[in-house]
Amino acid sequence: MKPSICRRALALALTLAAALCAGCGQSPQGGEDGKLGGELNLYTWDGMFPQEILSGFEEETGVRIRYSNFDYDEDMLAKLEETEGGDYDLVIADDYIIELVIQEGLAQKLDTARLESYADLNPVFMSQFYDPQNEYTVPHGAGIPLLVYDPALTDVELTGYEDLWDPALADSVALTANYRVINGIALKVLGQSYNTEDLDVIRAAGDKLLELAPNIRVINDSNTQDFLISGEVAAAFLYTSQVYLAMTARPDLEMVYPKEGLGFGIMGAFIPSQAPNADAAYAFLDYINRPENAAKCAEYTGYYCTNQAAEEFISPEMRKFLVLPATSAQGEIVQNISQEAEDLHSEIWNQFRSACG
Repeated sequence: MKPSICRRALALALTLAAALCAGCGQSPQGGEDGKLGGELNLYTWDGMFPQEILSGFEEETGVRIRYSNFDYDEDMLAKLEETEGGDYDLVIADDYIIELVIQEGLAQKLDTARLESYADLNPVFMSQFYDPQNEYTVPHGAGIPLLVYDPALTDVELTGYEDLWDPALADSVALTANYRVINGIALKVLGQSYNTEDLDVIRAAGDKLLELAPNIRVINDSNTQDFLISGEVAAAFLYTSQVYLAMTARPDLEMVYPKEGLGFGIMGAFIPSQAPNADAAYAFLDYINRPENAAKCAEYTGYYCTNQAAEEFISPEMRKFLVLPATSAQGEIVQNISQEAEDLHSEIWNQFRSACG
């Protein structure tokens, strides 16, 4: 049915009102004091920045930060789809979801000339699958799960994932619960990619993973480090923040960069395609990437620092947890794969969980 004349008139009136009020509610850009002014609509997880960084930016620029947070990347994507890339000026999210954001045209290309510290970004965390030409994103922290073990509880000297299969570690290993990452450990032991689409290879990795079941005591995604700290397990595969907590509580533990290769997870910052205040987004990106500020952000979140110039400003006691050794620079990110391969991973994971009891 065609809309009634009244509905068309109302729609026209709303359109005209929106046009006349464009910019209503926004602070003018640039005040008499020379500061940028206005608002920055920041959208990311809760607790991503120390208050001194947020307050320092507001004081320096006169820009008021409106901080909104999401729990899951998928929620962020749904919100951007709903607003057609509007409402938010800067978003920080995970690599795999950013790939979808870019594919859907919800992110704008960056003018990197507006970012004074752009050259300081670590190339290890750039040119990745979700933004191969570095056109849309700035890396803002990386998660790199590692092995940690207690040498007092085992004679096994861990050097890689393969050592987790050692019979001496029976009923003494704790794992996080990310099924693509854990299945990926078995793939890496077989010399394969996390992101293979070969179903036969994935099945072979599933068979290999089942052989690990007798050694697994705990599969837990939150506070996994506690089982290692308490001595309940001798070895664990932990997220970056958990590694830091474990090593801080127990300096006698050993941290291992697996010889088979690292699994990266990178958080990236991007400006949505219809950002109301892209100027404020550029200003904030530039501010948080000043080396001293980037170091404060890394120490606060406990994620690997993605700004090379910031590394010297990270405290010595935290540097070993937040700076990637040059010898361990090679890694691979878990990416989006076909639904058939994804379903097989899920099936393998369920079988593994059942075998572990």
